[in-house]
Amino acid sequence: MKAEPQAPRVLEGILAETARRVEARRGERSAWERRAEAARPAPNFAEALRAPVVAVIAEVKRRSPSAGAIRAEADAVALSLTYAEAGAAAVSVLTEEAHFGGSLDDLSRVSAAIAVPTLRKDFIIDPLQVYEARAAGASAVLLIVRVLSAERLEELARLAREIGLATLVEVHEAAELEAAMAARPTAIGVNARDLDTLAIEPARVESLLALVPSDLAAVAESGLSSRADVERVAAFGADAVLVGSAVAGAPDPGAALRALVGVPCGARRGPR
Repeated sequence: MKAEPQAPRVLEGILAETARRVEARRGERSAWERRAEAARPAPNFAEALRAPVVAVIAEVKRRSPSAGAIRAEADAVALSLTYAEAGAAAVSVLTEEAHFGGSLDDLSRVSAAIAVPTLRKDFIIDPLQVYEARAAGASAVLLIVRVLSAERLEELARLAREIGLATLVEVHEAAELEAAMAARPTAIGVNARDLDTLAIEPARVESLLALVPSDLAAVAESGLSSRADVERVAAFGADAVLVGSAVAGAPDPGAALRALVGVPCGARRGPR
């Protein structure tokens, strides 16, 4: 699939901006550690993905580099309540500011408002961001193999476990699975979007889902917009799907989500 012309520099820019924001808040780490330690127990993310039907993780998403404006003025809490009422197993909250229009405050308010688990979706590169997620009430964090060294991935995943966070570790190609597994993730996310080109490659997801070990939940990400899409990845072994633009940008997000909920899982790969 043809890549968008500006795509090769998008990831580099996002990571550079993330590094600047983290560095600017470096002195706040002790305070965030204390807040994380005092945070109330969060809903169980792993349990939310264990069901005879494909769990739908619905995303609070205002915009993206690939799609532009999606729901630019979205109220994060109102949207997340709509998702929860429509049957979302969990809610993903984008907290990256410059390119996705999210915030840590969105995560905190959503986590306080809904009973289902929340996932902090961001380009997490530093322990500070893990502490922030726990302090904001998240149940899980996204860790992307593509943007982390193997050592940093394991460090962040270990810290997440220690402070009570689940980890969704994202891969895009088979070569990344070894590093993902070494991090002892709660679940493996298989992203159809190439972060370097922003191109969607559905066939890649289908082949990678079969490689996820049977004792882990496999989450299909990106390029899913219809019930047929969910049925397709379920047949290849997806236990869950993460859906953003298709529900956040729909005229009626609740109806769009309800159309995706209740798809039976395919052949179960093993006990969970």
